[in-house]
Amino acid sequence: MTSSITEIREALALQVDICEDAISVELADGRTIAVPLAWYPRLVHASQEERTNWRLIGGGRGIHWPLLDEDISVANLLAGQPSMESQASLERWLQVRTANKP
Repeated sequence: MTSSITEIREALALQVDICEDAISVELADGRTIAVPLAWYPRLVHASQEERTNWRLIGGGRGIHWPLLDEDISVANLLAGQPSMESQASLERWLQVRTANKP
């Protein structure tokens, strides 16, 4: 019996675009994936300025929004994994966010 090993290349992000209801990520292998914005409550509650202030981390393995303290991995996007943040954590974040607004 013979077996073959298929090399799986890691998907890396190149570009991120956020519209009214989705996050689209352009990958280095030519694919573009899109997931519902609703999967990421911090991004839902963010301003347009906060949403567009992102950077790639880990050589494109993830996306970081510094103003929102939000990180999303490309692997989780590909797996269809929404945010795992608890409701209690989100509520604490929203309270701090509201308290810090001028």
